[in-house]
Amino acid sequence: MYQSYPTSGPSQDPQQRPAAPNSVQTAVKLMYAGAALSFIELVVGLATIGSVRRAIQKAYPHYSSAQVHRLEVADIVVAVIVGVIAIGLWLWMARASASGHNYARITGTVFFGLNTLFLLVGLARPHIGVGLVFSLLVWLAGLGAVIMLWRRESGAYFSRPAQ
Repeated sequence: MYQSYPTSGPSQDPQQRPAAPNSVQTAVKLMYAGAALSFIELVVGLATIGSVRRAIQKAYPHYSSAQVHRLEVADIVVAVIVGVIAIGLWLWMARASASGHNYARITGTVFFGLNTLFLLVGLARPHIGVGLVFSLLVWLAGLGAVIMLWRRESGAYFSRPAQ
């Protein structure tokens, strides 16, 4: 009968990734917060649909009623589509980062850059104050997540073991 040598703990699978460092855990929490803020931003945007018409009329006083309506509908449809996609991307990046996929750091950083551009473009458009506040909060969540993902202690978690 074969008796194995006693071990000091459970066997380590060489493919098993160590626990995520605090910086990655913080980044993942910020990403979930970004998803929640994006959801709230979408709900607030839908709740203030009436103000979209007023903002368009103020920005484009020469537009006819039909033109204002078309622009209002287009703005709302685009906002809903972009909001749902944004929530999905936040959740995808949070899960991928928590799993240690290096592409999540890179892709998340690219998404943050795009979010920055959209925020700057959004500042030039007619907007409602509350919507702008949520856009800035979402942007800050992204900034915090990107900073945490690229900290030195996060690097080892995202590097793939040699195979």
